[in-house]
Amino acid sequence: MNVDIPMTPLSEVSDAAQASRVAAIARRQRWQDAIFHRLTQAFSLLVLAALLGIIVSLMIKAWPTFQKFGVGFIWYVEWDIINEEFGAAIAIVGTLISAGIALLLAMPLAFGIALFLTETCPVWLRRPLGTAVELLAAVPSIIYGMFGLFVFAPLFADYVQVPLQDVLGGMPLIGWLFGGAPTGLGILAAGIILAFMILPFIAAVMRDVFEIVPGILRESAYGLGCTTWEVVRRIVLPYTQKGVIGGVMLGLGRALGETMAVTFVIGNANRLPNSLFSPGTSIASTLANEFAEAADFHLSTLFALGLLLFLITFVVLSLAKLMILRAEKAKGL
Repeated sequence: MNVDIPMTPLSEVSDAAQASRVAAIARRQRWQDAIFHRLTQAFSLLVLAALLGIIVSLMIKAWPTFQKFGVGFIWYVEWDIINEEFGAAIAIVGTLISAGIALLLAMPLAFGIALFLTETCPVWLRRPLGTAVELLAAVPSIIYGMFGLFVFAPLFADYVQVPLQDVLGGMPLIGWLFGGAPTGLGILAAGIILAFMILPFIAAVMRDVFEIVPGILRESAYGLGCTTWEVVRRIVLPYTQKGVIGGVMLGLGRALGETMAVTFVIGNANRLPNSLFSPGTSIASTLANEFAEAADFHLSTLFALGLLLFLITFVVLSLAKLMILRAEKAKGL
C-alpha cells in the first residue's frame, strides 16, 4: 500500500529560514542598541556624578570657612595666615580683572584671525597659518609663564610701562591706572599673558564655526553686491552666533582658572591693585602658592576659594547661555 507523504515546497522552506535569520538579526540589533544606549547613558551619568562629587567635596571642605566668616568672606579683604583672618575679595578682584583684560585683548584678535582664515586668506597660506594657531593652543601653561617672567616682563617694563607712565601717568582721571613701579609684573602683564593663552582657543573655535556657513549664503550675498564686512556682519555672525559665544566662553573659562602662567607674572601680592601695573593675586595663583603648606583652617579657606572660582565660572557660563537664549528669542526661533 503506497502512502503519499505531503512535501513542503522548497521555496517555503527557504522563506521560513530567511524570516528566521531576519528575526535573529533584528533581535541582535535590538540588544546592541539597548546596550549602546545604556553604555552611553552610563558615561553621561558618570560625568554628572563626577561634577556633583567635586561640588560636594568642595562644599564640605570649605564649610568651616563659611561657618566662621559667613557670606562676608567674599568681600572681606584681610588675608592674615598667622591670625587666621581670611577674605576672598583680593583674589576675586585679581581674577576678574586679569581675565577681563585677557578677553578684551584676545577676542578682537581671535575674531580677526578667524575672519582672515575663512574669508580672505590665500589658499596656500590657510593650512600652515591654521596649524600655527592650533600649535599655540598646545603650548603648556608653564612655558607661557616662563616666557612671561624671563622674556616678556623685562621688555614690557622698559618699552611699555615706562613710556605709558611718562605719557599718561600725569593725566587726570586715567593717570592713576598707570602708577606703580615699572617692574614688568602685575595685573596688566598677567592679562596680556592670558590673552596669548586663550587667543588660539577662541580663534580655532571661531574659524571652525565660520567654515560651517553654507557657501551658497556667502555667494548669494556677494552676488547682491555686499562687501566682505557686510557678509560677515549679516550672514556669518548671525548664522554662527552660538559657536562664537561658546568659543569666547571657552577662552574666558581658561583665563579664569589659569594657574601657573598667572602665578609667574601677576606679582603675588595680597593687596587690592590700585593700578594696572601694581602686583596682585588671583584665586588660582593663591591656591598654587599656598596649597602645599596649608593645614587645618588655612586649608579650608583655600577650598573655599576653589568653590568660589567654580561658582564664578558657573555664573559666567549661565550668563552666556542666557545671552544665546535671548538672541534666539529675538529671532523668533
